[in-house]
Amino acid sequence: MRTESSRPESRSALRALQAGAILVMLAALPYPLFQLDRYTFAKELVLLATALAAALFCVHSARAVTVFMVDSLIAGFLALSLISSLLAANGWLATRGLALSLAGAGLFWAARTVARAGHGPRLIAALAVAVVIGAATGLIQAYGLITSDLASPTRAPGGTFGNRNFMAHQVAIGLPVLLLVTVQARRRRHFALGAAGVALMAAALVLSRSRAAWLGAAACVAFLAIESLWVGRGWAERQFRRRALVLGGMAVGGMLLAMVLPNRLNWRSDSPYLDSLTGMTNYKEGSGRGRLIQYGNTLQMALDHPIFGVGPGNWPLHYPRYMSPGDPSFDADDVIPTNPWPSSDWVAMLAERGLPASVFLLLAGGSVALGAWARVRSGARRTAALGDLTIVATLIAIVIVGAFDVVLLLPAPSFFAWTAIGALASSARPIREVPLSPLARRRLTLLLAVVGAGLLIRSLSQVVAMAVTGAGSREALELAAKVDPASYRIHMLLAQEWRADGQCGRALPHAERARELYPDHPAPRVVLRRCGRTG
Repeated sequence: MRTESSRPESRSALRALQAGAILVMLAALPYPLFQLDRYTFAKELVLLATALAAALFCVHSARAVTVFMVDSLIAGFLALSLISSLLAANGWLATRGLALSLAGAGLFWAARTVARAGHGPRLIAALAVAVVIGAATGLIQAYGLITSDLASPTRAPGGTFGNRNFMAHQVAIGLPVLLLVTVQARRRRHFALGAAGVALMAAALVLSRSRAAWLGAAACVAFLAIESLWVGRGWAERQFRRRALVLGGMAVGGMLLAMVLPNRLNWRSDSPYLDSLTGMTNYKEGSGRGRLIQYGNTLQMALDHPIFGVGPGNWPLHYPRYMSPGDPSFDADDVIPTNPWPSSDWVAMLAERGLPASVFLLLAGGSVALGAWARVRSGARRTAALGDLTIVATLIAIVIVGAFDVVLLLPAPSFFAWTAIGALASSARPIREVPLSPLARRRLTLLLAVVGAGLLIRSLSQVVAMAVTGAGSREALELAAKVDPASYRIHMLLAQEWRADGQCGRALPHAERARELYPDHPAPRVVLRRCGRTG
């Protein structure tokens, strides 16, 4: 969309994106009963609120809709995802998954609009600060500088992400943006702060022991080094060479300090970081073997639902039908026997959205990367070339990390990826500009407000239910079940507690509701059977 840089709406959209970038890194809730949900629910709320606010500000100031080639591909992905959601068995899960994609696309378009209005550097700088803050939360937990109920002790050093892998994945994806901002810093103190941020992020990556993040970070840094220093002849420029050497030294220093300074991480091995490094390609045992089993079973799910998939977010609903003997992804004795997502974005997309939607998303990313590469090869100014190289490097990190775990299905990395690429890709050449009349603008604003508010209320209900449950009483649980009727966890808690007290009359409605939400999970059937209900 076309806006004027002097208009207050574009500046308001910028502030919304800047604030959201920081908040999505910090958002977490102190309710350990909900495990990872207490992190993802809080961050999803920030994601949706930011996307809605930024989109409304941009539409309010728009005089025309500027269309780029990638927009039709993103629109195709969203349209197919919507159809997939409507066909899904669990509409609650599908709505949540669709909301994440809609918000991501909204952030992409809003960030591009803000950047084209002249605020791109300020937005990119805010994203760089945000990713350093995310890494810092992991370091704070690792060294016990601050004790907090917001950090999960079982998945340290996850910080406010709740999981060390999620924290590390965010760092790997955000590293190219931080390098860009630091290399281009106009003031020495800004460069010094950026260099310190690189050291912090390198230390967080080492302490995480996340092999996917290590691979993603190494690949994108290697790409940037080859393209900017060698092919781009940046090594011949004194300041560029000096800054690259300083940043490399700070990264190495951060990694070495992370390995030698005592921390509060209770690794079982005497050489944990070396073990992670040597086991990076081990697919015969441990998590590597488990991933291959899960990938095979999930791909079978995708083959059985090739066009529209099983629906966004519906993978855990269907996976029990595809699990194989000895599958480490499934624990029949657990109330929630699977993770909420498979261990790969790309496998998840195939299974949940279907092949056509996955192809649209792949083509969208590919078109952005190829466009950036073409601008680099056209001999543009170095500043523009570095921005375009950062697009490619960020996409490289997303592809690699997403091959081993979820990225675009999580709110924080999804926020960062869509926003960063939207802002950096603002220099692409549009293919069409469609005037937007006042009436069309009002209608579009109304549509965004209604859809966004509905999704926001649904997300807020999850957070409120979690807070109500924190009171601990059974009456609080009953109220929480009404606030969030789609919470399988809350219904199962109530079903098991009422059954333990011998009150099957009160346990059965919750067990039946839990079975409706997840028909193939064993736990609801156990309660139903013990209360004499069969079938």
